[in-house]
Amino acid sequence: MGQVKLFARRCAPVLLALAGLAPAATVAREAPLAEGARYVALGSSFAAGPGVGPNAPGSPERCGRGTLNYPHLLAEALKLDLVDATCSGATTHHVLGPWNEVPPQIDSVNGDTRLVTLTIGGNDVSFVGNIFAAACEKMASPDPRCGKWREITEEEWQADEERMRSIVRQIHARAPLARVVVVDYITVLPPSGTCAAMAISPDRLAQSRSAAKRLARITARVAREEGASLLKFSHISRRHHPCSAKPWSNGLSAPADDGIPVHPNRLGHAEAAAALVKLVKLMK
Repeated sequence: MGQVKLFARRCAPVLLALAGLAPAATVAREAPLAEGARYVALGSSFAAGPGVGPNAPGSPERCGRGTLNYPHLLAEALKLDLVDATCSGATTHHVLGPWNEVPPQIDSVNGDTRLVTLTIGGNDVSFVGNIFAAACEKMASPDPRCGKWREITEEEWQADEERMRSIVRQIHARAPLARVVVVDYITVLPPSGTCAAMAISPDRLAQSRSAAKRLARITARVAREEGASLLKFSHISRRHHPCSAKPWSNGLSAPADDGIPVHPNRLGHAEAAAALVKLVKLMK
């Protein structure tokens, strides 16, 4: 209940959030969303919320489904029956197919589903991985776990978009009465310059900003052309990057019990949930 009250306080800035909402093209065929309706959350760590509250009981440990992630907060606020299939590290491949012991996320969507949220695509193009690699490049003695910067080919970008399209199409096919909301990635980079929270080289920062913008464009295009709604969280959170006075996401380090580096913190998940509450109500 405490989190629901938090949403009420969050609704004041929702006029700003409305600038990031795109209405679904298929509203006419969607059934009313009632309390207790089946809600399926799909996606990677930006939806799963590792470190944002304890892991959901019974969930795979490595998926890091925090109990204060935006799917849990949204389900609590609207009194929905949540099936959280999100998993940290997931790519579009892991939504469409199995990932070792984790079944395909898409299999959680069935004919009883009335709401689906989706945040995916960043891991396919090494978005966060490259930010960490850029940080490692500046270390005098890089951590042995550091990865190398990966140049993403045009073919990889196109394949990422096509798989995102396939996910939305399969959701519509499996759950014809469901609302589908694609949630793009929270802003994790300052719009200009750098800061201690995101200390990577200006060149790598520019490359990462470009990747973030392209990922947002792809996500918006898929939502628009495949009949889903869009929560443009990248726009809503643009003034709350890690270098800001009130960050909704963490920089290259994270406070204890408030998410993980280069990911949404608790406040970020609360803000995403509040904007989704508003959007879903508008979709009725």
